[in-house]
Amino acid sequence: MLLDRVKPLDAILATAKKKSLHRTLGWLQLTLLGIGCVIGTGIFVLTAVGAQKAGPGLMVAFAIAGLVCIVAALCYAEIAAMIPVAGSAYTYSYATIGEFFAWTVGWALIMEYAIAASAVSVGWSGYFTGTILNEFLGIHLPTWLSAGPLALGGAEGGLINLPALMIALLVTGLLVIGTSESAKVNAILVAIKVTALTAFIALTLSSTEFSAEKFNPFLPAGLFGGWGTGVGAVGAAATMFFAYVGFDAVSTAAEETKDPQRNVPIGLVGSLLFCTVFYILVAAGAIGTLGGQPIMDAAGFPLEAGSAELARQCAMPEHAEALVCSNEALAHVLRAIGFSGIGNMLGIAAFLALPSVILVLIFGQTRIFFVMSRDGLLPEKLSTVHPRFKTPHVVTIMTGLAVAVAAAFFPVGQLADISNAGTLYAFLMVAVAVMVLRVKDPTRQRHFKVPAIWLVAPLTIIGCVLLFFNLPSAAMLFLPAWGALGLLVYFFYSRSRSHLGRGIVEVVDDVAGEELMVPIHPPHE
Repeated sequence: MLLDRVKPLDAILATAKKKSLHRTLGWLQLTLLGIGCVIGTGIFVLTAVGAQKAGPGLMVAFAIAGLVCIVAALCYAEIAAMIPVAGSAYTYSYATIGEFFAWTVGWALIMEYAIAASAVSVGWSGYFTGTILNEFLGIHLPTWLSAGPLALGGAEGGLINLPALMIALLVTGLLVIGTSESAKVNAILVAIKVTALTAFIALTLSSTEFSAEKFNPFLPAGLFGGWGTGVGAVGAAATMFFAYVGFDAVSTAAEETKDPQRNVPIGLVGSLLFCTVFYILVAAGAIGTLGGQPIMDAAGFPLEAGSAELARQCAMPEHAEALVCSNEALAHVLRAIGFSGIGNMLGIAAFLALPSVILVLIFGQTRIFFVMSRDGLLPEKLSTVHPRFKTPHVVTIMTGLAVAVAAAFFPVGQLADISNAGTLYAFLMVAVAVMVLRVKDPTRQRHFKVPAIWLVAPLTIIGCVLLFFNLPSAAMLFLPAWGALGLLVYFFYSRSRSHLGRGIVEVVDDVAGEELMVPIHPPHE
């Protein structure tokens, strides 16, 4: 039977019971953790892309994406508190709805993390090229070295985005030799990001350049631009969803939270609401000072973000200074209204903060690979540990090369949309898994229970489906194409080699480093 392989939850929880995590976090610590994890990549990188899709309606897009994230986060929190082991949504699915769906989730997460790392690498390149090279060093990198080919949505004369390629390879090298982030350094970077964006809001909203007229028309592409177009406020929300990913760090901290039934929803909802308001204010400041109307085609429809035609239009003098054409949108806005020095400081903040995000994303992707390999679904060779550095160097190098190649040739908007397709599918499956567990195992201890689960979980599913079908058609089609490749791998390789299918459950204690080999009765094929 295709759906009969469900990993015993007791075997998975045997790992968690050994961890004995101490409950020390209150609602304020959780809220601050969420703010630190969420604010960063999307708002620095995707503001121009969102404006091209929705114009001033970008503010509505942030609100829509934030609401979907809130209901998804609540579902994530319940199941993360129950199953606090490595593997994220892949492990949750394996323990609830079985190996087949777990494979599809893990396969989607592999794609999501890698493509997201590529998107952030391209975003970092924009700030490095514009702020560090142009503004500080007076070096103007030729277009053929700073942008992908025009045919792929790069720029006229573009060939390769060398800075994006190099930062991806550099971060991969750091991961291979085992360099880890310092908590203190990360806290400093979070403070720099929040301070820079706060300064941006204060300067733009109080600027003499700010005008309410620049918000008209507010929804140039409407609320819904049409299924598969990726434009309009909902289409932009599907892209700006990328700016919220990271809240799962709060969800997975549920087991270490005092009074989780009270503090987890406060931390999740509080941090996401704060970030939503923060993002809306940043969008208002950018659009109100510089304007954020999209560049339209002959039919009065916004040109596709990341398209060759948009790149051609942005190369024209009349659009060169437009918000939607900037590779470093927020720094560009401040320079345009006379705050070049502070704009450069904001560019430096992005330059410093974004590589740590790339590191976390590539690390997360390799962890999913590692867990799937440990379950026998992928070759064990992929999770080979380097004898000197003690890191999974094979899969890290493979991932880093794929990330670097994608970053070198594709624009940030296209990469973010493809990444979001995988993320939305994973979050949808988490909502399904929570409901399945409520029915299959209602007496299981839950450190946090979603209030009104039969409303919140369906809303999560509806929200994820709504955003998915408002992605550009190319991004929507990428997920099933990637999924079809994954099914070939599963049926021709993974299913016959699965440890669970062979009657063994292997659970690794990530803290103690111990392995628990739990024999089970092999499922009937």
